[in-house]
Amino acid sequence: MKYIKILFLFIVVQVTAQQGGMWIPSLLEGMNEQEMTSLGSKLTAKDIYDVNNSSLKDAIGHFNGGCTSEVISPEGLILTNHHCGFGQIQSHSSLENDYLKDGFWAMSKQEELPNEGLYVEFIVRIDDVTTQVLKGVTEAMTESEKQSAIDKNINEIKKLTQKEDWQNIKVKPFYKGNQYFLFVTEKFEDVRLVGAPPSSIGKFGSDTDNWVFPRHTGDFSLFRIYADKNNRPAKYSKDNIPYKPKHFLPVSLDGIEEGDFTMVFGFPGRTNEYLPSVAIKHITEEFNPSNIAIREAALKEIDAQMKANDAVRIKYASKQARIANAWKKWIGENLGIKKSNAIAERQAFESTFKKALKEHNLEATYGNILPKFEKLYADFANINIKRRNFIEIFLVTNELMQITFRAYQLEQTALNKPEKFDEVRTSLINRIKGIHKNFDVNVDKGVFNNVMPLYNSKNVDASIYDKTSFTDLDKTLKLLDGNAEQVVKNLNKDAAYLYAKPMIEEFYTKINPEFQQKNQPITALQKTYMKALMEALPNARYFPDANSTLRVTYGQVRGYSPRDAVYYSPVSYLDGVIEKYVPGDYEFDVPQKLRDLYDAKDFGQYADKNGKVPVCFLGTNHTTGGNSGSPAIDAHGNLIGLNFDRVWEGTMSDMNYDPEICRNIMVDARYILFIIDKYAGAKHLIDEMKLVHPKKK
Repeated sequence: MKYIKILFLFIVVQVTAQQGGMWIPSLLEGMNEQEMTSLGSKLTAKDIYDVNNSSLKDAIGHFNGGCTSEVISPEGLILTNHHCGFGQIQSHSSLENDYLKDGFWAMSKQEELPNEGLYVEFIVRIDDVTTQVLKGVTEAMTESEKQSAIDKNINEIKKLTQKEDWQNIKVKPFYKGNQYFLFVTEKFEDVRLVGAPPSSIGKFGSDTDNWVFPRHTGDFSLFRIYADKNNRPAKYSKDNIPYKPKHFLPVSLDGIEEGDFTMVFGFPGRTNEYLPSVAIKHITEEFNPSNIAIREAALKEIDAQMKANDAVRIKYASKQARIANAWKKWIGENLGIKKSNAIAERQAFESTFKKALKEHNLEATYGNILPKFEKLYADFANINIKRRNFIEIFLVTNELMQITFRAYQLEQTALNKPEKFDEVRTSLINRIKGIHKNFDVNVDKGVFNNVMPLYNSKNVDASIYDKTSFTDLDKTLKLLDGNAEQVVKNLNKDAAYLYAKPMIEEFYTKINPEFQQKNQPITALQKTYMKALMEALPNARYFPDANSTLRVTYGQVRGYSPRDAVYYSPVSYLDGVIEKYVPGDYEFDVPQKLRDLYDAKDFGQYADKNGKVPVCFLGTNHTTGGNSGSPAIDAHGNLIGLNFDRVWEGTMSDMNYDPEICRNIMVDARYILFIIDKYAGAKHLIDEMKLVHPKKK
C-alpha cells in the first residue's frame, strides 16, 4: 500500500494561494490554512473543524441529501435556498394558499409547517480508514473481487466504530477509490417550514437568469430543526422542541467588497476534475448535446402550458425547474469548455504527464493509460448516450413512461421475488399517487410527442394516452389490485405498458448491461490514472472530487469578464430588480410591496454605505450541485451570503476549474434580512439571529 502515502505529497508550499479545490475539513491544517490566511482569513483550521469543541462544521447540515443548509440561531433556525425547499413549499401550496406565488411566513412556532420525509444531517466526526478498507486488496484481484473485499471491510469497520445509538456511519471513497474516510453523522427528521419569499423574489429571473450574472434572485428559504427533549434526532412529534445547536452562524451586517475572503462550506455533489481529454471531448461534443435536445423538447411543451394555465403552473413548477436546471447547465458547461480551450489544455497537460512518467521511470507501469482511455471511450460513447437518453425519457421528462418503467419493475418482482411483491406494489402505488398529485395528462402527452421521437422515432404512439389506465389514479389503483398473477395479467393488457415494455426490456437486457460492461474498465483505469498522477507529479495539488461529503472551498469576492469588452462587477443591487421588472411576467414580475419599499428607500439597516441594497455577489469559490444553500462565510466565521448558483460559462468547473471565468453566485445576507424584516414583517426571526459588525472591530 505504498501508493497511499503518495496521496499526502500534494501538500507543498506555493507562493500564491491556489484558487479552486474542494478540501476535506478535517485536513485543513498546514497548506490550506496558510492559503486561507493569504486570502484574508482570520480563521484557524480548528475554528472550522474540531471534534472536541464546537466549530463551524457543527452549523452545516446536509439538507435532504441534495443541498446544504446552515444553522443561524440558537433555536435551530436554518437557512437554505428557495430552490432547495421548493418541493416542500409546493407541497403546502394550493390555489387557495399559493405559497409559491405569495410566499409563506410563520409568525409563531405554532404556525411552522412539518414536512414528511425531509431531513437535515450533521457531521460529528471524520476519520481516515483507508488502511482498514483496503486491507487484503491486491492488484491481482479482478475489479469485482476488489469491490467485494472492500465492501466486506467497510461492513466490519461500521460494526467496530464507536458511536451513540442515535448516530449513523458512512464510509466514502476519495481520489477515485485510492483513499477512504468514515463519517459519523446525526440525522434530524423533524424539519419544519418557517419562511419563504414569493417565487417573484425567490425565483426572480427564473430560466432566463439561471446560471448567469448579474443575478437578482432572493434564492432563500427558512426551516427549523426540532429535536426530542434530550436534543437528539426524532421523528415528527408535537412534543418535539427547537434544536439547540452546538454552533450557529452569526450574520454580518457589514457586507462585502471586492477582494474580501469568502469560504463556502457545504456538501458538493459530484465533480470529475481528473478526466482525460478524450472524456471531456465525448461529454461536451456528444453526450451533452443529445440530452440537451431531449430536455429542450420537454421544456417547450411544459413552459407553454404553464404560461397558459395557473393550475398547471403550480403543478409543474418544481418539475419544470428540475428539468430546466440541468438543461441550461449543460449548455453553459459546453460553452465554458470551448471558451477556456479546456480540451487542448488537458491534452497539453497529458503531454507533461507522459514526460513525467519517463523522468520517473514509470512508463512501463503507467504508459498505456492514455492510449487505453482513447480505445475505451471510442467503444463506450454510443452506449453511454443511448443509456442516458433512455433515462431522460423514462425517468426525467415523461411521467407516463416513468410509471410504465416502475410497473415493469413490479412485474419482475412478481416473477422473480414474489415474497417482495406486496412491498414493491405499495412503493409503486405511493410513487404513482405522488405523480398524480401534480399530473396533467395534456401536458404529459405533449411532452411525450416531443421527446419520444428523439429516442425511438419509428414508434411514437400518443394514442396510448387515451387507452391506458395510468392517466387516471382510480383506474391505476384498480389495475394494481389483486394477487401477483392478476396484477401481471392486468399490466400486460394496458396499452401504455405494452407500448413501453419492449423498450424497457431492451434497457435491462441489452443497454444497461453493455453500459456496465464498458464503464467498469473506464472506472478502474480512472483510479489507476489518479494514482499515476500523484506518483508522476507529486508536487502538484490534488483535492478529491466531490462526492456529497462535507467540503471547504475558499476564495475571494471577484468580478469577471465572460467575453471580450464585457466585465461584470461582483455585486448586483435592488436597483437591478426594478430595472428588470416586467408587470405580470412569470420571470420578472416584482411584488407591489417590494416596489413600494424601493420607491420609499425604506431599507432599514440593510443598505450599504451608498444607500443601496445589495442582492447578489460573485466569488472565486469552487462549487457545484449540492453546494446550493451553502453558507458564504467571511474571514471571521460570520454568514455574509448564501450560495445558490454559478456563472454560465463557469459550470464547466465540474471538469475544469478556471480561476479566470469560474465564479459562484451568492445571495447577499443583507438582502435576505431585508426581505425577512421589511418585506415579510417577520421581525421575530431577525430577533432570533445574532447580527454582527465584524469590520467595525
